[in-house]
Amino acid sequence: MRTPQPWTLPAEPMTRAQLLESGVTDRMIRTQVAAGHLWRIRAGVFIAADAAADRLWLAARAEQARHPTAVISHAAAATYWRLPKPSGGDWQEDPVILTVAAGSRSHRPGVRYRQAPLPPAEVTRDPAGYRITTAARTAVDLAAGLPLPQALVLLDAALRRTCEGFVTCPRREDYRRGGYVRQARQQLRQAAESTRCRSLDEAIRLADPSRESAIESLSAGYFEGAGLPRPLFQEPVRTRFGTFFPDCLWPEQRLIGEADGAVKYAAKTALVEEKQREQVLRDEGWGFVRWLGKEIMFQPELVVARVARALDARSSSLSAG
Repeated sequence: MRTPQPWTLPAEPMTRAQLLESGVTDRMIRTQVAAGHLWRIRAGVFIAADAAADRLWLAARAEQARHPTAVISHAAAATYWRLPKPSGGDWQEDPVILTVAAGSRSHRPGVRYRQAPLPPAEVTRDPAGYRITTAARTAVDLAAGLPLPQALVLLDAALRRTCEGFVTCPRREDYRRGGYVRQARQQLRQAAESTRCRSLDEAIRLADPSRESAIESLSAGYFEGAGLPRPLFQEPVRTRFGTFFPDCLWPEQRLIGEADGAVKYAAKTALVEEKQREQVLRDEGWGFVRWLGKEIMFQPELVVARVARALDARSSSLSAG
């Protein structure tokens, strides 16, 4: 009986032809697939099962392996750039979409090809060499047609990713640095222009990389739509006990807004530390208003009304004082 030949399973998508060229046989491929060690991403494209963590991203790379002129875009690109999904959850259930500058490809279940202009500045490569739309182009593709709050979720995150690309180790102040922000916003404008998406002009103008979460981005969009005073986000507030960075800040009303999500209090001491910070700021004359992530996502009108009341109350209190 012939002894099975050991071989290194591919950590990146490889076509059947590439495997055969490396000395692997069809029988070896079938054996590893049957054993669950090799995953067939699509017909004729394989990867080691333990390397297949992000199935959407891998499926997109497998598709590009078969069609090298196509560029990974939309949801699959969003997973690479860590752009949050405006409706919550993740992108894994979305179809694989690849963009081509010219020509067309026939669609198949779970995979679509989209023909659109692709300027070189809006295409980059991941570390493995796969062609992918930039963070700015990805956000514009996905934000087109969305209401302002949902569009800001994508555009704010894209600005953050772009600003991060300007430095080796991003710091909080890098998301507020004027030169970085202007360059990052210009990339959004160029992507909107090349895709002829003028409906995003206002959202791009309002996008802000200092917002650290989808909750903050949604809040900014709903506050803007309701005509509330525009808050500052992650603005440093210096006290005798140190510098704090509230989610939202209305300096004129001396009001702080905190958008609370589960991740914010993941650490065991986070809740206690948050209460301590709040008391320090209250002692220095700041008022507080809070809302939950699920509230701004599913009941934004309640949050807007709560914040409006808090702003009115603070204005009246300061006037009376």
